[in-house]
Amino acid sequence: MKKLLLMFVVVSFTLTQSFAQDPTFVKGDKVLNVGIGLGSTLYSGSYYKSAIPPVSASLEFGVVDNILEKGVIGVGPYFGYSSYKYDYLTSGWKYTNMILGVKGNFHYPLAEKLDTYTGILLGYNIVTSKWTGTGSEDLTASSSGVAWSWFVGGRYYFSETFAVMAELGYGIAYLNLGIALKF
Repeated sequence: MKKLLLMFVVVSFTLTQSFAQDPTFVKGDKVLNVGIGLGSTLYSGSYYKSAIPPVSASLEFGVVDNILEKGVIGVGPYFGYSSYKYDYLTSGWKYTNMILGVKGNFHYPLAEKLDTYTGILLGYNIVTSKWTGTGSEDLTASSSGVAWSWFVGGRYYFSETFAVMAELGYGIAYLNLGIALKF
């Protein structure tokens, strides 16, 4: 499946290369993304309820351009946060996830004012949990580990510096929607 998807991306970029627009993201650009997530990749089931919806922020710097003529590589820090409760009758757990990491994106322009990209995230997921029911009052636990994600995204620019953004993939949420500010 991964090979098929990679082949599709490569063929799409090759076929659209002659139709591609001028890049909206270039070497030297700095873009701040702030988003809210829909669809948890971390918790699912009928007893899980979102306490704080997944939110994310990233800052991206354009570092290399002229890849496949108009492609650009961007890198930068990422922060994601979510909180969920597992409630069963009168007891449960509250889980908090914080992902700190770095993103690397490959941008290729496919339409005017649209910055399309695919990328990967590599980070560290800090997980904490706390008992919210009766009984053993001060139960807490924590765990952490490597987090990674592959995604596709786009930013549509309404002006030179303001855009709406969407990212689809695996990370703090399946779909992240938000705004982007270019500096």
